[in-house]
Amino acid sequence: MKPLLLALLLAAAPAQAALFDKSPDKAAAEAARDGLLAATIWVDASWGFRNQGAANSLSKAHQAFATRGYRVVSVEPYIENGDLQGFFVTYQKP
Repeated sequence: MKPLLLALLLAAAPAQAALFDKSPDKAAAEAARDGLLAATIWVDASWGFRNQGAANSLSKAHQAFATRGYRVVSVEPYIENGDLQGFFVTYQKP
C-alpha cells in the first residue's frame, strides 16, 4: 500500500488506527464489537522466520476475522530497505 494512500485511509477512518499493534484476535473482536464494516490491521513479519512465520501469522489473522464474518479484501506487503517488514491486511463484512 502506498504511504499516501495509507495515511488517507487512516485519516478518513480513525477507528481503524486503534486496530494496529494488537493481536489479530483482539482486533477482530473489537472490530465486530464496534460494528465496523471494514478493518485494516498490521501483521508483523520482521521477526522469526519470515516465510513460515509470516504465513502462520496471516492464517491466524484470517481465521480470527473469518469467525466474526469478515472476508479478506487486501493483503499489502510492506518492504523497507529490501526487507519484508509485514503486511497491511484489510477485512470487510459482506
